[in-house]
Amino acid sequence: MFGADLIGAAGVALLLGAFAANLLGMVAKESLAYPSTNFIGALLATYASWLIAYMPFVILEGVWACVSLAAIFRIISRPRPAQ
Repeated sequence: MFGADLIGAAGVALLLGAFAANLLGMVAKESLAYPSTNFIGALLATYASWLIAYMPFVILEGVWACVSLAAIFRIISRPRPAQ
């Protein structure tokens, strides 16, 4: 059980860190860093929830990871201004 706790704590720390950084103006939600941190944090939290067989959080964090991944692809695929 210690492993799941450690993995989950790391994931939640990333999620909360990204959230706080965004609210404090340290990172913009349009930046690649914000959805990337959310994606990694949500993946870790999903895996930890899977390890303890807590399906409501597997679904919650899994959807969070999917939405974050979609945001990453949106940011990567947007046109860059000509220089």
